[in-house]
Amino acid sequence: MHSLPELTPNWLDTRWLRGGFPRALLARDLAASRTWRDAFIRTCLERDLPQLGINLPALSVRRFWTMLAHYHGQSWNSSELARSLGVSDKTVGRYLDILEGTYMTYRLLPWHTNLGKREVKAPKVYLSDSGILHRLLGIGDAESLRAHPKCGASWAGLMVREIIRRSGARRDEAFFSGVHTGAELDLLIVKDGKRVGFEIKLSAFPKVTAAMRSAREVLELEQLYVICHGEGTPWPLSEGITAVPAGRINAALG
Repeated sequence: MHSLPELTPNWLDTRWLRGGFPRALLARDLAASRTWRDAFIRTCLERDLPQLGINLPALSVRRFWTMLAHYHGQSWNSSELARSLGVSDKTVGRYLDILEGTYMTYRLLPWHTNLGKREVKAPKVYLSDSGILHRLLGIGDAESLRAHPKCGASWAGLMVREIIRRSGARRDEAFFSGVHTGAELDLLIVKDGKRVGFEIKLSAFPKVTAAMRSAREVLELEQLYVICHGEGTPWPLSEGITAVPAGRINAALG
């Protein structure tokens, strides 16, 4: 897949909409990109999974994958998904394990502390590729993406994935903070004895919020980066808080 720092700024929205698979991203037009992604989903379900020895009804996994797209960026709730699909919690857990094992989804674990506050216990679940996410959600073009309820979650998932990939963080080094009473954070990387936070905003001109200040203090962050849409060079928002355009993610990773 193409990652963001390999692309020029004017490719950013194309990369977001089409995803990172080269044949989807570099297709001659949007229609060709959609056709390739549709074929990829079918091939994954009907050929690739059976070749891996995973013999499950393609229609059932497709329904689960599509439903999971609507939960993109939310805390995992196996019971809710199981009820919607009419299967057991164990079955949806197996489906998730399969999609994660084939790199179609990933789980971001919650950061646990001894704050004495109510913390989110379940992981967040993301689809790995934004282009596949958009096809499963029926999003066809940039206008539809901007109007879709999952627009913000889609952007956040793309950025979280890119940051983790570029940072080289292992599964046990990347978290989100979900304290119900504050200090919420999209991504926390704990590596080499340092805690660095990332908040994802679709706005090109983000502002410091009380939640950001709380997260920086409570989580004892060395630095908090606000990854935003747009171009340009990073700029300071407040002490220890810096805005970084998406195309300059490497600047936040040292």
